[in-house]
Amino acid sequence: MKRLAAVTVMVSAACFAAANPAAAQVKMTKEQMMFYTSDWKGDRFPDGRPKVPDDLLTRALDVSIEDVWDYLRGAGYRSQFDTGFQMLHPDKPFAGRALTAQYMPSRPDMTKAIAAEGKAEGRVGDNNSWPINELQIGDVYVADGFGKIVEGTLIGSNLGSGIAAHSHEGFIFDAGIRDAEENREIPNLNGMYRAYDPSAWANMTLTSINAPIRIGRAVVLPGDLVLAKADGVLFIPAALAEDAISNAEFTNLQDAFNFELNKAGANGGEFEGGWTAKKYDALKQWVDAHPDKLKMPRAEFDAILARKIGPRRAP
Repeated sequence: MKRLAAVTVMVSAACFAAANPAAAQVKMTKEQMMFYTSDWKGDRFPDGRPKVPDDLLTRALDVSIEDVWDYLRGAGYRSQFDTGFQMLHPDKPFAGRALTAQYMPSRPDMTKAIAAEGKAEGRVGDNNSWPINELQIGDVYVADGFGKIVEGTLIGSNLGSGIAAHSHEGFIFDAGIRDAEENREIPNLNGMYRAYDPSAWANMTLTSINAPIRIGRAVVLPGDLVLAKADGVLFIPAALAEDAISNAEFTNLQDAFNFELNKAGANGGEFEGGWTAKKYDALKQWVDAHPDKLKMPRAEFDAILARKIGPRRAP
């Protein structure tokens, strides 16, 4: 009897789970997000997504994609950049924390299951609106729409206004958009997309929120620091964001100092550097005289400078 009762309980539990999924299948669980972003040791959103500090989002706007890209390549991250987008406001770079979404071509059994899950979770509207409801201030909505443009327009102006209201930043779409003219008029909204098309989205469905995705040749995890400029977009792993931005800022300082030396004809033939301990000492003195050029905390500058110079030999 005990064995029969145990089997009955197991069968009942399985039936209940099938009818009432306890864990969402579309949205990543907190445990899954923490698994993929385990290197991140800082603050997280309640759902587990890394929360890169606000000051890094601001500082990122003043560094070049090349300088951060160089740092990431050196750290072994070779699939973090993509290009070939159109941009609502090419003259306005933007940065934020990635909230990811994946779309796939529709398939009846799959879309039926996803719609049932959305209904059980109380979600409303077509599922291309679901990720927008998850956005927080400072987020960038990053969506893999498998490059679809005709009937692959993930947003029009209504959803664009929703992105602006929830994030104050924008979006990166490997897909199309519609209502481009109206979207350009929405305050607090910028975005990158493959192309404009007047068609409405069709024959595609959302399949995941905050899962790892691919944007062109780049790999994106939820919580990555997104740096978007007219020439392309870089996805910086959250755990490397502070060091990557600080090192890029240090390179900015090196370049600014080097440009002055070149202009004054004081750099010899070392137009791109010639960085010796003596020249690094001169850079330090130059920064002392121009503290307004220092974007990172002084302690970070000193630490990077010490690593660049290396151990000094006694005279």
